[in-house]
Amino acid sequence: MAEPPVPDGAVVDEGAREAVDGVVGRLARLRAEGRSGEAHVVLVEAARWPVGRLPLLADALHRAGLGADWATLLWEAAALPAERLVAAADALTAAGRDGDGRQLLRQGVARPAEHIGAAVLRLEDEGRRREARTLLDAHVRVRTAEEAARCVAADPGRLVPLLLEAALAVSDERHWDLVHALRVAGYHA
Repeated sequence: MAEPPVPDGAVVDEGAREAVDGVVGRLARLRAEGRSGEAHVVLVEAARWPVGRLPLLADALHRAGLGADWATLLWEAAALPAERLVAAADALTAAGRDGDGRQLLRQGVARPAEHIGAAVLRLEDEGRRREARTLLDAHVRVRTAEEAARCVAADPGRLVPLLLEAALAVSDERHWDLVHALRVAGYHA
């Protein structure tokens, strides 16, 4: 079987394939022995690997019949800091795993709205506008308008326009729902 492609912009370190093979073998052994707690620890550790390894790991887990472990790993990766969350989703999408990238973002924006706002500001300050937009897009799509509006608390002057832009990219209806939610929350939209 052909090796999965390395995503553009995602660096796969020299030992990635060996590390992936090692984790898959270890997980298969732990699952066969009924040691699910230890298997979960392996997944938590792998979720924090360099993001370029994730597509390789996804493919290897599925080939080994461990697709459920991949779903668990995605859930664990959703707890990554928001900046790494976007990078991980990008790496998956670039490797042709669009569904996994979207799922990771959906799960990742379940964190408190205020954390999303703070992460967007950090990304903007670092000049990472595309990543900030990606995070806001997922936030607007997944959260209710009222929940999404709470992300502007850290800096309404900067975040309200960004949030409204993200909502408008989703739909006119979503935009107007957010305008209303922001007004109810006391922010001028």
